[in-house]
Amino acid sequence: MRVTKASQAGEETRLGREELEQINRLARRELAEGEVYAFSVRLCDNEVDRDGERFEPETLEELAGLFVGKCGIFDHQWSAKGQAARIYRTELVQEPEKRTKAGDGYCWLKGYAYMMRTETNRDLIAEIEGGIKKEVSVGCAVERSVCSICGADRRNGQCGHRKGERYDGALCFTRLMGASDAYEFSFVAVPAQPAAGIVKGMEGRFSTLKALAQGHPECAGELEELEREALLGRRSGERARREAVRLGLLAGLGLEKETLERLVAPMSAEELEQVENGWRQKAAERYPIVPQLRYAEKDASTEKGRDGAFLI
Repeated sequence: MRVTKASQAGEETRLGREELEQINRLARRELAEGEVYAFSVRLCDNEVDRDGERFEPETLEELAGLFVGKCGIFDHQWSAKGQAARIYRTELVQEPEKRTKAGDGYCWLKGYAYMMRTETNRDLIAEIEGGIKKEVSVGCAVERSVCSICGADRRNGQCGHRKGERYDGALCFTRLMGASDAYEFSFVAVPAQPAAGIVKGMEGRFSTLKALAQGHPECAGELEELEREALLGRRSGERARREAVRLGLLAGLGLEKETLERLVAPMSAEELEQVENGWRQKAAERYPIVPQLRYAEKDASTEKGRDGAFLI
C-alpha cells in the first residue's frame, strides 16, 4: 500500500563536524561546509488525520531508517530533473505531554536534509528560509492497514467499522503498520498535517475521485453513477439497521436501544439479514399473531332447542 502524507518543513540546520560527515557519506566527493545548505523537515507523525488514519509509533521508527538517503522533489513528480535535496539523518521526536486523538503520547519523525548552494538552488533556499516552501509530503509504503477496533486489515475489505465514529468510547481509525519502503519527500502546496492527511492513488496526483474526474472528464459519468449507487446503499443500510433494532427490542433481548444501535452499526448487509431473521422469529414467538374476532364453538343441541319452536 503506497501512502503519501503531508507535513511541514522545518528550519535551517547548523552544520557541525558530525553533520558534515553524515552528509559526505552520501556525496561522491568530500563537501565543504560552505557548499552545503542543511535544513530539517517534519516528515510524518502518529496523529489521526482527516482521513481517519495514522502511522503507528513503531511504523515511524521503521520509516526512520528507510528515509535516510532518500531525495526531496516537487509535487511527487518522479523525475531526476526535480531532485533538489537529500535526507542524511532522521530521528523520532517524542512529545509525551501532548496526547493524540488515539489517546497515546505524540511523536513525529524529523528528517535532516541537505542541498547544494548552487545558483539554481538559490531561490529555493530563500523560499525555505522565508517560509514560502514550508509544506512537505512523504511517499512511502506500508504492509498493513488495520482497523483500530477489530484489528481487521482493511486492504482485504471493509470490516464494517466506520472511521471517525466511536465504539464503546473508542475512536475508530486505521493504523498504518509495517513500513516496507520509503520513496521520497516532496515540497507541495497543501496544508500541514493533520489537515492534509493521507493522499492515495494515481502516484499521489489525485487525492479524491472528484479530483480524478476533473482531470479526466471521461470518468465523470461513472463517478456520478457510483455516487447515486452509494447514496441508495447508505439509505438502504440505514433502513435495515433501524428495522434490526426494532426487531431486537420486540425479541426481548434485554438490551437498550442505544446498545442495539451500536451492535448493528458495523454489520454487513449479509450479517444484518441473518440478525433480522433471527430476531423476527423470536419476536413472533413472544407476540404471536392471533385473529381479532373469535367465534366460540356452538353446541348443536342448544341451537336446535333454541330454534325448535319455529319448526313446521
